Amino acid sequence: MHLLHLLMHWLRKYFDFYVFSNLHVSFAVFSLTKLTLVMYNITENTLPWFTFFSTLLSYNFIRLYKLFDIQHWMNQFVRKYRKVLIFLMIASLGSCFYLLFQIQLKAIIVLIPFTFFTFFYVLPINFSRRTPVTLRAISFIKLFLIAFSWAGVTVLFPLANYHKNIGLDESLIFAQRFLFVVAITLPFDIRDVDFDDATLKTIPQVLGVIYAKRFGILCLMLFVGMEFFKTLTDSFGFREHLMIATLVLIFLMRANKDQNKYYSAFLVESIPIVWLLLHLIIN
Repeated sequence: MHLLHLLMHWLRKYFDFYVFSNLHVSFAVFSLTKLTLVMYNITENTLPWFTFFSTLLSYNFIRLYKLFDIQHWMNQFVRKYRKVLIFLMIASLGSCFYLLFQIQLKAIIVLIPFTFFTFFYVLPINFSRRTPVTLRAISFIKLFLIAFSWAGVTVLFPLANYHKNIGLDESLIFAQRFLFVVAITLPFDIRDVDFDDATLKTIPQVLGVIYAKRFGILCLMLFVGMEFFKTLTDSFGFREHLMIATLVLIFLMRANKDQNKYYSAFLVESIPIVWLLLHLIIN
């Protein structure tokens, strides 16, 4: 019994590290990038791994930089594993640098604005000699900035690397990815509605939790509806998007301010991974 208790303790410890060191969210971005590639029957993994390591680097940089602006339990976690997180950042930076030489220049150029968004998400910019502000602090922009960045990195970046023209289908995939990320980010904003600074004006802060969920439902309806306008869509594509939208809807409707710390950080963040697996199974 003592050994079982000890084993569970260590499993919980490693699981916590996996989730809260941003490894899990990095696999989510990996999955969305891989999903874009397999839609075009491209099997290589250089770009998915690049987005994995760049996400691990940027998210941990943001967390360390904003150490005093995060919730107490997360602050304690970061302080406890500070050296390990810094090591992960250094390893991720080295991996990104190595993989960068295997990526087309056109794709790197496409990546630049999204790198800018990430960098100045927490670092202040001085607009016209006024008080410096971060992009995150601009009212109402936080959620849409995250969604735009994720969509750009996981759709436009891989398409540019393989010289895919941005036509109707590609534009719709980008829009769907944007709407998908908006919908899966809402449970996080609902969780933090009382913790986030009121000046951020997140969707739940402005509309309230109930109307924020209705906004998410609208995003999911558009996410599925856009599938009808694709030139290469089929019943499998529609069914896949409908299943993913239903899964997101379930988690969105059950989200609340007092949710378990694993609810959004692990369960909701697992949906991109589930989407990739579902796509591979269906196709």
